[in-house]
Amino acid sequence: MLLREDSTKEKYETKSVTPALHTRHMGISMEQLEKATFGGGCFWCIEAVFERLDGVHSVTSGYAGGRVPHPTYEQVCSGMTGHAEVAQITFDPRVVSYEDLLGVFLKAHDPTTLNRQGADVGEQYRSVIFFHDDRQKAAAEKSLRDAASKFPAPLVTTVEPLRDFYEAEDYHQDYFRNNPRAPYCMFVIKPKIDALQRKGG
Repeated sequence: MLLREDSTKEKYETKSVTPALHTRHMGISMEQLEKATFGGGCFWCIEAVFERLDGVHSVTSGYAGGRVPHPTYEQVCSGMTGHAEVAQITFDPRVVSYEDLLGVFLKAHDPTTLNRQGADVGEQYRSVIFFHDDRQKAAAEKSLRDAASKFPAPLVTTVEPLRDFYEAEDYHQDYFRNNPRAPYCMFVIKPKIDALQRKGG
């Protein structure tokens, strides 16, 4: 499964499409879609990767797995709330399976580093799969077992039930699309996407 490239002249400067419009355009009802929630470092990175997958209708950056209701970005960054930065993916399982998403998730970050992705350090950057139901839990656990031998160090990814999801502030949504020239986008996110495309992510 390949990450799709944006088709505009400026490859990384596309306009985001609202989920409702995109769903209606594709002739898919919301009842036919499913959700997946992953944390693997900065949510800007995870969001940018999954927005490029066929079958993904929307990706929302947010916070999950913490103790404080309705946390702000500043609170999460303090490390005092217990939340992880996550991306919640709405997808069409007839086009892309949950298992496919798990495979991309494990390629899109380093699941062997505890509470860290590159220069991003803290509990909010932990590697975590938040399952929405028992079927997702079983699939996540199997995916980690199957992937364990492919990494040089033990996986630290946790599998946890999704109890609450809080949407992040507006300026975090579609961050890579809206800020392609920002240093973090140019030197962290874009190389990651390019590497995944080269590897057939």
